[in-house]
Amino acid sequence: MTTKAIALVVDDEPDILELLEMTLERMDIIVHTATNLDEAKKQLACNEYDLCFTDMKLPDGEGLDLIKYIQLQHPNTPVAMITAHGNMEAAITALKSGAYDFVSKPVDLQMLRNLANTALKLRHGETSQIERRSRDTLLGDSEEMRKIRNRIVKLARSQAPVYISGASGSGKELVARLIHEKGPRADAPFVPVNCGAVPQELMESEFFGHKKGSFTGATTDKAGLFQAADGGTLFLDEVADLPLHMQVKLLRAIQEKSIRSVGAQTEVPVDVRILSATHKNLAQLVEEGKFRQDLFYRINVIELRVPSLKERKADIPQLTDHLLAKTAQQSGLEPPRLSDEAMQALIAYPFPGNVRELENILERAFTLCEDDVISKEDLQLPSVTQKDEPISSSTEQPLDSYLGNQEKEAIQQALEAAKYNKTAAAKLLGISFRQLRYRLKKLGID
Repeated sequence: MTTKAIALVVDDEPDILELLEMTLERMDIIVHTATNLDEAKKQLACNEYDLCFTDMKLPDGEGLDLIKYIQLQHPNTPVAMITAHGNMEAAITALKSGAYDFVSKPVDLQMLRNLANTALKLRHGETSQIERRSRDTLLGDSEEMRKIRNRIVKLARSQAPVYISGASGSGKELVARLIHEKGPRADAPFVPVNCGAVPQELMESEFFGHKKGSFTGATTDKAGLFQAADGGTLFLDEVADLPLHMQVKLLRAIQEKSIRSVGAQTEVPVDVRILSATHKNLAQLVEEGKFRQDLFYRINVIELRVPSLKERKADIPQLTDHLLAKTAQQSGLEPPRLSDEAMQALIAYPFPGNVRELENILERAFTLCEDDVISKEDLQLPSVTQKDEPISSSTEQPLDSYLGNQEKEAIQQALEAAKYNKTAAAKLLGISFRQLRYRLKKLGID
């Protein structure tokens, strides 16, 4: 039989104490109360709590003092700060100090229930349902990757916004997914959005939804990304690409924890954790007036930097084995091995495009190699003219698409000429049967 959860509520205002006590008890949570810091510490010494709420100002100290005390003495107890309405500075300070989340006065009861439910999932061990270990997903045994995996476990327990910085292709979305999957929102949606890929004229509708008839073409009600992520995590990739007018609307949505659809008369609450990322220097964009300082302050509560591949070259052999095995599985072939010379060349290469570039290089080498051995020549490593300049995926993709179409057309012509005999078609193309089989699978040619 599962024992009831126990919460500690610390506030010197009788009305707030009563409201929180009634709301939590209706959720079948046992509630203990305290009116000051000293009482709270005495309660914590006698009981093990699954959740704690504390007011920002207490008669004998600050709520922040209690948060720091709980972090040191009871690190497994999630604690949420009760802040004055609109005091985002206090809320952010609380999150930076280790608070699980915050709730503003006047207390919205639905937000309070959402926060309590999410926090209690940590107590019930629901996050352990994720069987994959971080090490199996975020590959690498280098010191840099061990540190990141440890931080991900800690960040997953919090609801603080996390800003993930790092170069293009370094794996920022993978990190964001792991933070989501290791946390109490794992069973709810993870919704990624590339902010630079959404047309400006549709941006408000995409993020917040719209009502039927709110503009030309709005023939039905439509839910936005915030509604899609309700209860889960919204990942704002390339957040630096948001235009200024959307930055204002996004800031309000994050601060108020509510949104208004285009054409709607009222706001509705949303329960969403915000993770964001960009390869650009966001602090520099703030200085240049291209990104709002208040929004940067709000999304950058905790920064997690993802190292570039050249900073963790010790991981290249492990990454190479994993990527080749994945490519081989997709094509139904045995994975090739790298010659010693090829591996040395990979380790010496600076990888301006990071892990994404390594994956592209190995995919190409997979199709070119003979006798299941990838040589240095098969890698076709480019010469890097501008050191440390990331390869932009936006400039690569149209070229990849064009080349893919050209290759598809050539293969189809060869198959027709060979009356769909694959061995004969491979000879016409001047490639091995193995290479043709891989290309057919990759290009989706049946």
